[in-house]
Amino acid sequence: MYLEFLGLRERPFSITADPAFLYLSRRHREALSHMVYGVRERKGFIEITGEIGTGKTTLCKALLRHLDPETKTALILQPTFSELQLLQAVVQDFGMHPMRSNRLGLFNQLNQFLLEQAERGHNIVLVIDEAQKLSFRLLEQIRMLSNLETDKQKLIQIVLVGQPQLRQTLNLPALEQLRQRIGVRYHMTPLERDELHTYIEHRLRIAGSDGTLEWASEAVEEVYQHSQGIPRLINHLCDRCLLACYVLRTKRVDRELVRRSYQELGGELLGQGGRLG
Repeated sequence: MYLEFLGLRERPFSITADPAFLYLSRRHREALSHMVYGVRERKGFIEITGEIGTGKTTLCKALLRHLDPETKTALILQPTFSELQLLQAVVQDFGMHPMRSNRLGLFNQLNQFLLEQAERGHNIVLVIDEAQKLSFRLLEQIRMLSNLETDKQKLIQIVLVGQPQLRQTLNLPALEQLRQRIGVRYHMTPLERDELHTYIEHRLRIAGSDGTLEWASEAVEEVYQHSQGIPRLINHLCDRCLLACYVLRTKRVDRELVRRSYQELGGELLGQGGRLG
């Protein structure tokens, strides 16, 4: 409802994982570089972790856009499957129709696909988001996928992306074989204080801002204090600030407006079992 008033084409602080809005902070840039390096160098397993709301899902989608056309990809966003369902989902996301209804048949189908792609010089990448939700049995099945290889190279690169619990799970003795195969690791952290103003300006620009909205420096600092640099919390708070601008008929975000927005939004999130600040 505030778009026309503030001279915007679309909502700049939506919490959907839209890679068009991805702001590559120093940490995001490093994480993406680690992912691309692991894929191109065929390191097998890549582990990326980060706190809730740090932009991991957006980064996954950005990775898929960043890779060259010779790299075939599959993205699993919510891996709450049985072992059979996970294999079916992987096969389908690589563009195939599952030819068998059992795990052995699906493994063979996937292996044949990987061999054909390798002959064409194609790299294959499987990205699993929210990987901290994977059970031991599913993680062991994923490890078995990494056994699909030729004498010279891995046939599939597997990127596991998740919350810090993923790192804790992979450190368990029962998963030592999988852990030993992880060739690249990186832990994402929130935006730093000096990046927040650029982050806000970046998202406003992508949303088509006409430049009439003013964001005071003390307001930016107030946003940082309440969000601690976590992008999802930044987006929640900034979106509420824009709504407040519309209600108050102002095109300037100051410290008081941020505080008022935080108080309103904080109560809503806490009422839903969430957290802000």
